[in-house]
Amino acid sequence: MLDLIKSRRSIRSYTSEDVSQDAVRMMLEAAMAAPSANDARPWEFVVVRDAGLRKRLARVHPWADMAASAPVVIVVLGDESSNHWVEDTSAATENILLQAAACGLGAVWVGIYPTTRYEDAVREILGIPRNRRVLCIIPVGWPAEKKGPRSRYEQGKVHNERY
Repeated sequence: MLDLIKSRRSIRSYTSEDVSQDAVRMMLEAAMAAPSANDARPWEFVVVRDAGLRKRLARVHPWADMAASAPVVIVVLGDESSNHWVEDTSAATENILLQAAACGLGAVWVGIYPTTRYEDAVREILGIPRNRRVLCIIPVGWPAEKKGPRSRYEQGKVHNERY
């Protein structure tokens, strides 16, 4: 597991090869296996394959250009009535990224929340109701770039017993 975590990298360039429905299903299953406070599971997901919609999503955020070329964009939503929707949907998002890497796919977390204008734009494009918050968009595709594994472990950030 640690090898997968270390090798997972943010991939922003994709080939034109399609991502199978099975791979998308596995990513969503991984997302929904995430822990959530009080087992609330406040997440919902919008899977976007339509090229026109992906291009519109790419224009929402200054660093979301890759959404236009990714065969799939997964939009992660949270139910704002849950006090822990941010934490819960973040855990789900990380599971999507890890499952994508396990499938050999590349993906990147593009943060939408907490910027209101980004959330409003995504809501308008995809018809998302106001009581659903948009945590992020995740462009997913077959990597057109290679990035090696890395270790970010820093012993100086670990405190034993007390700070």
